Amino acid sequence: QVQLVESGGGSVQPGGSLRLSCAASRNIFRFTVMGWYRQAPGKQRDLVAIITSAGNTNYADSVKGRFTISRDNAKNTVYLQMNSLKPEDTAVYYCNARAVISIPSIPPDSWGQGTQVTVSS
Repeated sequence: QVQLVESGGGSVQPGGSLRLSCAASRNIFRFTVMGWYRQAPGKQRDLVAIITSAGNTNYADSVKGRFTISRDNAKNTVYLQMNSLKPEDTAVYYCNARAVISIPSIPPDSWGQGTQVTVSS
């Protein structure tokens, strides 16, 4: 089992910044693609950003240039730095770990409990 615990959500005014953290219960970054997803009320869960085991990153078009995904291998933690926040960024943000190879001790797909981000004036 792998536990993912998100933190750092909250309420912020448009143009503000937040940094989300996702702490994994153990070192899995060599075997997973780590991602941040978000889900607004009444909408599907969408990909925001990913970081591969090699450190390559990819972003949804809507957040490019504003959000940055990174990780600290020593802390087993992935971050999402969110700048220039807009009201449309309001959602519950979820951390995801997707295994890229089959390892019995790592589930193919793990999710955190989510953290609320609200952007409003």
